[in-house]
Amino acid sequence: MTDLEAALRRAVRGEVGFDTTSRALTTMDASNYRRVPLGVVAPRDADDVAAVLEVCREHAVPVVARGGGTSIAGQATGTGVVLDFTRHMNRLVGIDPEARTAVVQPGVVLDRLQDAAAPHGLRFGPDPSTHSRCTLGGMIGNNSCGSHSVAWGTTADSVRELSVLTARGRRLRLGQEWAGAPEGLRELVDGELARLRTGFPDLPRRISGYALDALLPERGADVARSFCGSEGTLGVLTEAVVRLVESPRARALAVLGYADEAGAAEAAAGLLPLGPLTVEGMAVDLVPSTRGLPRGGAWLFVETGGDTEAEARARAEAVVRAADVVDALVVTDPGGQRTLWRIREDASGTATRMPDGSEAWPGWEDCAVPPVRLGGYLRDFRRLLTAHGLRGTPYGHFGDGCIHVRIDFDLLSADGVARFRRFSQELADVVVAHGGSLSGEHGDGQARAELLPRMYGAETVALFERAKAVWDPDDLLNPGMLVRPAPLDANLRFSVLPREPVDVEFGYPSDGGDFSAAVRRCVGVAKCRTTSVSGAGVMCPSFRATGEEAHSTRGRARLLHEMLAGELVTDGWRSTEVRDALDLCLSCKGCRSDCPVEVDMATYKAEFLHHHYAGRRRPAAHYAMGWLPVWLRWAARTRTAPVVNALASVRPLAAVAKRLGGIAREREVPRLAGETFSRWWRRRGGRPTEGGHLVVLWPDTFTEHLSPSVGRAAVRVLEAAGLRVALPPTLRGRAVVGDGTSRSPLALLTARRGQVCCGLTYVSTGQLDRARAVMRRTLDLMAPVLETSAPVVVLEPSCAAALRTDLPELLHDDPRAARLSARVLTFAEALERHAPDWAPPEVNLPAVGQTHCHQHAVLGDAADRRLRESAGLTGELSGGCCGLAGNFGFEAGHYEVSAACAEDQLLPAVREAPDGAVVLADGLSCRTQLEQLAGVRGRHLAEVLAERLD
Repeated sequence: MTDLEAALRRAVRGEVGFDTTSRALTTMDASNYRRVPLGVVAPRDADDVAAVLEVCREHAVPVVARGGGTSIAGQATGTGVVLDFTRHMNRLVGIDPEARTAVVQPGVVLDRLQDAAAPHGLRFGPDPSTHSRCTLGGMIGNNSCGSHSVAWGTTADSVRELSVLTARGRRLRLGQEWAGAPEGLRELVDGELARLRTGFPDLPRRISGYALDALLPERGADVARSFCGSEGTLGVLTEAVVRLVESPRARALAVLGYADEAGAAEAAAGLLPLGPLTVEGMAVDLVPSTRGLPRGGAWLFVETGGDTEAEARARAEAVVRAADVVDALVVTDPGGQRTLWRIREDASGTATRMPDGSEAWPGWEDCAVPPVRLGGYLRDFRRLLTAHGLRGTPYGHFGDGCIHVRIDFDLLSADGVARFRRFSQELADVVVAHGGSLSGEHGDGQARAELLPRMYGAETVALFERAKAVWDPDDLLNPGMLVRPAPLDANLRFSVLPREPVDVEFGYPSDGGDFSAAVRRCVGVAKCRTTSVSGAGVMCPSFRATGEEAHSTRGRARLLHEMLAGELVTDGWRSTEVRDALDLCLSCKGCRSDCPVEVDMATYKAEFLHHHYAGRRRPAAHYAMGWLPVWLRWAARTRTAPVVNALASVRPLAAVAKRLGGIAREREVPRLAGETFSRWWRRRGGRPTEGGHLVVLWPDTFTEHLSPSVGRAAVRVLEAAGLRVALPPTLRGRAVVGDGTSRSPLALLTARRGQVCCGLTYVSTGQLDRARAVMRRTLDLMAPVLETSAPVVVLEPSCAAALRTDLPELLHDDPRAARLSARVLTFAEALERHAPDWAPPEVNLPAVGQTHCHQHAVLGDAADRRLRESAGLTGELSGGCCGLAGNFGFEAGHYEVSAACAEDQLLPAVREAPDGAVVLADGLSCRTQLEQLAGVRGRHLAEVLAERLD
């Protein structure tokens, strides 16, 4: 391997990675399979690709071309050298609006092409659900389709010319009429014309095998089309000329409700004569909530287009009239359509968990049958599932007869893997009996190639092998795929994971307490690799800032997988590779909500840091900021805040303090409040007003010591709404709820003083033993509160999220944790639930800012939206993460990424704000980032409302 690496470094101008991290990131795609490569190369251009092929041919090392790594059949994995086109060969070379074509490199992401084509009224027809991260090279390799294939066909239908390098270094320009055909291909076809005319099923989604029938003379001898779907086994794509189609100016979405999936499937083919753009189907099993959907147990999503909204709606209404439905809904609002389509696009991730939480996997993800036979096929499919004791929820492209499904295979035991094999063989026979294709979209890869003789017969498969030999006589390109395949039950990615549960600190309630199961949640659909967020989305800010797989949620999950496997990452919890990848995780928790399978990397990071630094010296920032509540309480008790502020204003002293504390030199140290919130509360009287519903206002560390104005404002607003506000007790023992500190003489003699804390700073730095101790002390203090019905109002979103999730998941053995978690409300939720008749003061101004990432991921912001609307605060807050994220943006080495995250959404939104707009930022991190990077003062919603009470 050393000689190979050295030769590649001499020959290639792009990056060559033979390190553990580079290899670990590419061991898997979105399939059940895992292969460990020797190394990864990110070529800069076609010359680099040619150099890689020459070196690998000399060393007899296979080459695998990889796009976005979202392939579901295993074809983007390999044991040799992996080519990563996403880093450099990702350009959109140009668009010709008149010819309706585009020239692209293989690593360009589909959405980037769509964005560039849209101003010309054009688009690329195929659009898989992974459109925000899949690449054109991967789409060509798999002959991808997507939801609009009933209108615009497959990727092969959209390809005009392909620039390809063969394994032996020949540069070919593939097109029609044998253009670019390698020597011997035409002779091979001429000798097998009868077989090519009769041996291939005629259906819209036949992706399995090589498309050799595209080389028939009556089909234009289209070498480029025949190359599509070859899964990187024939040549390496370096550039493509693709066809664009006219995009409808207006669209409407008809959602048709049916009693069950069979009814929806049987209706789908009958809608095709109406010329829809999509006919997508899914059942209630995959829908987290049926709110907004018409009545039914299954739905067809039928999109129509037109030059005007009225024309598109008329066509959608015609679809409704022609369909025999239980109920129907027509949506023309683009935002409403996006919301509904998101349900369908997230299904590939949602389907990885059954309703009872058990795991489900790909493997039979996309077989296709003639659309008119879909209903019968689904009934046979269901019967086969039942016979094998398996479960799965079909969904997908009903108009094309293509079904996606994830099945609860047991791929961890020998018996389960054997059943997986038997089921696969029997289902292949069912598909063939219905005149179908084993793959209708994602390719054969390792998952289905072994079964191709059941579909095509041995002689046609032998023809595939001969075609492969014409293109790649040395079997250098992606061996083991399509021809001479590896067994479908070999190289399973689960086989290397530990069979016994790993000893961990968090409870992982959704994964049965099993950390391995939590890590297995990442199936590789890579929604975290999107380069822009839509709406209030957050995930994954560090990937958008760096563009590096290691700093995506998927990349980190892959490294954790390899850490548990112990084959590539060999030092377990002490792994520096995992530590470095997690270092730029902001713990924003965006993946907890935005990832279709709810990977929770913030929790995994805290777990890892706990074990990684167990018994070892931690980074200085963990002591400086992880123990921030201690230092701030110390300053408050000694009344030295003015002294601390004065010293921090002396630049040389501040520089020394920041260096010692592991704080970025670019950061200003926030000023401490002269009077804490609790001290103001006691000076005010320390008791709630009379009457009204009692609410306990949580004095979080940040409100208490850094932003007491937020707490004072919240008290004013809550009391104006008729609520009685109290602070938590500060004495453990026989404390009284409602005064913040008991004055009972007996309590003063028998109790110990303390202050509630959610433990957030200790969790985020992985100091879980300390976090657990702080949380238990907090539960002791809150015991009197838990004996009442009073809700706990938390103003800082990150603290509220910690109490909602980290507290019960870390103290899963203490029932009080779940009780306190259930009491936690945000400021807006408290007003909505406990003062429903109160009308907020009218602000009547535009609002900008950012929904706090923890609020988006854990708490939800529906109540905040309604409160803003009632107050006349107009406009939508941006998504993403501010980039400061508690301690993250203050740590040395994080400043550039922190600032880049702020520039992604927050800062542009504030710069473009209309005059007089209110800048809302409920989190201290967001307010600090705005002040330090933009010189703008952000305010908590409570402050804005309190100001208007006057």
